[in-house]
Amino acid sequence: MFDYRQFSVLRKTNGSRPLLQTHKHIIKIPERFEFWERDRKGGYNTKIKTAPLDNIKNGFRELKYELKLFANEVKDYFTTDPLLLARPGETDLLWCFNSPDVLDKFVTTSDSDHNEGFSNCKLDMSPAGRAQFHGYLDTRIPKDGRIKKSGYCSMRSKRIRKSFKRDSTYDWNIYNTLVIKVRGDGRSYLLNISCEGYYDLTWNDIYHYVLYTRGGPYWQIAKIPFSKFVLGAKGRLQDKQTRMRLDRITHFGIACGDRYDGVFNLEVEYIGLEYDPTHDEEFAYEMYKTEKFIVGV
Repeated sequence: MFDYRQFSVLRKTNGSRPLLQTHKHIIKIPERFEFWERDRKGGYNTKIKTAPLDNIKNGFRELKYELKLFANEVKDYFTTDPLLLARPGETDLLWCFNSPDVLDKFVTTSDSDHNEGFSNCKLDMSPAGRAQFHGYLDTRIPKDGRIKKSGYCSMRSKRIRKSFKRDSTYDWNIYNTLVIKVRGDGRSYLLNISCEGYYDLTWNDIYHYVLYTRGGPYWQIAKIPFSKFVLGAKGRLQDKQTRMRLDRITHFGIACGDRYDGVFNLEVEYIGLEYDPTHDEEFAYEMYKTEKFIVGV
């Protein structure tokens, strides 16, 4: 006769033998219980561990450069007037890719850098003397039981900073349009503007806009209002959209991830800002507040 007292639904056991035998090689994804963000990098820790003595040597080696940078900051504070107005129709360049030194202000990354895929990319000078973001996009998924989607490459500007390793931000309040001159290969690329906030929930806020390239030998100039950028976090579009804080810009980047395997190539001549007096739109995506029990509106 079956003894019901030995069977427990909650324990999922029949006596001492478990009902479901799990294989020891199955990788279990760790669950997340924290409400707050622990790391600004979202778990992608790329810091290189060095000995304390090496840190002291490197600190004294950089002290001369930091003092020189601090002196230039003080000089600019007393001699340079702030830019209060932008001339309508004129493009103020942020990055003009006419020399290899400008490429040092950007970094490239792909899924293979974090063992999450097989894509690769580079950023160098093209035969025409402009920045060339190129590589190979591979959407194959590593067979590790952890990664579900793969296939991305990106280039991103480095974080601007003040002297003594103090982080700073761009202030684009007097502009309302992003201007970029590119020559693409027919693929669609994603323009990313990071607005890292003070609180941990805003560390990964990025505004996106899709850039469609024509391909062929001709250059194209794209003018995109900041009001058209859509808010996302960690690759997911947010239900509640807000305007971009133009005084808290930390990074600008271009990503390739259109799910088509193969070679990609994008040439960039310059990236700039412009004030368009005919564009008075503050935000293109109006949010309608509805009751919590209403779904799909």
